[in-house]
Amino acid sequence: MGSKKNPIWRVVVADQRSPRDGRVIETIGRYNAQVEPSEIVLNEERLRHWLARGAQPSDTVKRLMRAAGFSADAAPVAAGAEGRSSD
Repeated sequence: MGSKKNPIWRVVVADQRSPRDGRVIETIGRYNAQVEPSEIVLNEERLRHWLARGAQPSDTVKRLMRAAGFSADAAPVAAGAEGRSSD
């Protein structure tokens, strides 16, 4: 995305079996390092949705999440999972 010498990166959800520049499932944000301060836009609702379903963010996306104020394990706790014991 962007133009020549002005890159803007998309944050996407993709199947790991797809090629790097192949088909994506959903675009959930963007990153623009050309402005001061850098612009990081992430759709929190969709990010949490995919993390709750087992999506694994890349190292780069983890850094973007941290910079945007999300924790690396932003997936919500499953309902009723807390307080269960293995008795």
